[in-house]
Amino acid sequence: MDWARILIHDTTWTFAAEIAIRAIMMFILIIVFLRVTGKRGVRQLSIFELTMILGLGSIAGDPMFTEDLPIIQAVIIMTTVISLYRIFTWLMMKFQPFEDLLEGKSLYIVEDGQLVLDKIAEGKMSHDEFFSELRQKGVEHLGQVRTGLLETDGNFSMLLFEEDDVRYGLPLYPKQYQAVTKVEAGQCYACMYCGHIEAIEVANQLCPRCQNDCRQWAQAMNTKFIG
Repeated sequence: MDWARILIHDTTWTFAAEIAIRAIMMFILIIVFLRVTGKRGVRQLSIFELTMILGLGSIAGDPMFTEDLPIIQAVIIMTTVISLYRIFTWLMMKFQPFEDLLEGKSLYIVEDGQLVLDKIAEGKMSHDEFFSELRQKGVEHLGQVRTGLLETDGNFSMLLFEEDDVRYGLPLYPKQYQAVTKVEAGQCYACMYCGHIEAIEVANQLCPRCQNDCRQWAQAMNTKFIG
């Protein structure tokens, strides 16, 4: 195997130095663009902004190592992209339908301690992903959550019940999120699919709320939120 051809081929020291200079310049342009957007991290990016960033990466890639592609062409493209970003941002501030079109709307995932059924059916967020978000905020079960909102930038916002209003809810930690095999009288159980609370009579009883052939129930919890 010709390792010299694979690793070096016809690259000269002059072109290697040029590649380094091109990479530095494109890196600086990327930093400038990110500063213009005013974002601190990828998690804060909306769908529209993430699309812009991915496009920026494509714009910056080729000029770094393509010998016959001048930097000025990438500068022109990036300047155009930044200008479009500013124009679109202004339009989104002025026209709500335009903002909804580009960035989408915030989605209600939890209401009154139960998962919103249509959002689950549409696959807007998986149970594991959603439970993980809540656990990181110190939530132990859905009965502590009055409202849960999935923001357009991927973050999760929530409002909690007052301490005296906390109700029975679906547990979020793996050890408690287990299907029961035997029902105890006087206990509340939570549907493992939608979070509906009911004093079931048999362990495989069909959930009357989600009607999704869901017959798995976990023992509900009503512990207070400890922030």
